[in-house]
Amino acid sequence: MNVSMFMTRELVTVGPSEPIAEAAALMAQKRIRRLLVAENRVGGLRLLGLISAKDILHWFPPEVNPFAVIAPSARQVSLTAGKIMQQQLHTTTPETPIEVAAAMMRDQRISALPVLWEKHLVGIVTESDIFRAFVGLLVPDDCGARITFDVSTGEDVFGLVARAAHRHGVSVSSLVRWQQDNQPICVVRVAGESVDGFLDEIWSSGHRVLNVIRFPSEQTGN
Repeated sequence: MNVSMFMTRELVTVGPSEPIAEAAALMAQKRIRRLLVAENRVGGLRLLGLISAKDILHWFPPEVNPFAVIAPSARQVSLTAGKIMQQQLHTTTPETPIEVAAAMMRDQRISALPVLWEKHLVGIVTESDIFRAFVGLLVPDDCGARITFDVSTGEDVFGLVARAAHRHGVSVSSLVRWQQDNQPICVVRVAGESVDGFLDEIWSSGHRVLNVIRFPSEQTGN
């Protein structure tokens, strides 16, 4: 999975000369928390900066809500987007793996990354997009089970799961491996008639099964 699969392509942008009161009104109308500042150039949009709701609020008196539907006093602030925008931005590309973009956002403590292709602005990926990407790996779309078990460093987890799935005739819809407290963990989603046989083989292979969730979840009546 890469950034292009989850980024927003229909961009809401303003020019650097846009009054911040107008930028605030646009953010309120579109229900967004940030605006990209860009200019049309030959070949596409050139990214100049970014302004957030927090940036805009900083330049208004405490008693003024620039995002209110009717806020005449907001027009009294004559600053433009180009004057308050953040210019030192971290960016990514459409081909960047989504987990690399997520790690950058985590490490830099930012909530969005503009996406550039050949120096032109083509999208933006936000924390909500990252959340959607990773939820898609774990939320079930069929019957079966999600099994979490520990593995050894350097172990061929894919081979282990593929062989067990083949022997028991189950299908694998997703497999994720990560580190939790310095312990490699695998989460696999499987479906089929012999999920229990697959689970028993994971246990008997010496792996500690940490969690099993079956889908659809059993519901109890009142």
